[in-house]
Amino acid sequence: MSGHSKWSTIKRKKGAIDAARGKVFTKIIKEITVAARIGGGDVEANPRLRLAVNSAKSNNMPADNITRAIKKGTGELEGVSYDEITYEGYGPGGVALIIESMTDNKNRTVAELRHLLSRNGGNLAESGAVSWNFERKGVITVAKGTYTEDDLMNVILDAGADDMTDEDEFYEVTASLENFETVRKAIEASTLAGAKIEAASLQYVPKTTTKVEGKDAETAIKLISVIEDNDDVQNVYSNADIDEKVMEEFG
Repeated sequence: MSGHSKWSTIKRKKGAIDAARGKVFTKIIKEITVAARIGGGDVEANPRLRLAVNSAKSNNMPADNITRAIKKGTGELEGVSYDEITYEGYGPGGVALIIESMTDNKNRTVAELRHLLSRNGGNLAESGAVSWNFERKGVITVAKGTYTEDDLMNVILDAGADDMTDEDEFYEVTASLENFETVRKAIEASTLAGAKIEAASLQYVPKTTTKVEGKDAETAIKLISVIEDNDDVQNVYSNADIDEKVMEEFG
């Protein structure tokens, strides 16, 4: 069950940099607003909103910011209306990309994404072109403590998790949509010393990966990074299996 991928470690480092720049807050506020608009402002009755609020708290977002975002979503406060649009595309070496966006201007977003892709060896694709190779799953990042890998494995297997990988500084646990909440609660309720959940979200996980090396690997990392930096983009998922040496240089 255990494996290793530096991509998750690099994404985590980048997330810390984005947090320092305030980009994480912007993305989370959008997610809270849309989640509240679609499913209502009750955190306990709205699973998507609960995930977004938990993410906000783990990133030390002030409670007032969370409350305002919820009220903007429910219409209690005036705010911008965002549309959720998912784009599919290809990157260098034929890697598949799924790009989740929230935007108040669809034309601007698609034009910017097309430009970023074309400048970095990629292109937009038709809906369904790559999504067939991805599964929607729950992904939980768990801090390492004094417990062993087997200790955590026993907890998550009993709760119905699908997989767990060792990512140097943390463990990454994946679960089906049906078992995601059960697995999350099982980790929270465990007595494992230091097993703190650092992040929990629904993601697109690739069924198969595409190996990219050399220049293609460098360009793929750059492409994903510049897309993630776009203000309208919430998340980018890829099936890229990046060359280990390039990963180390990038990290």
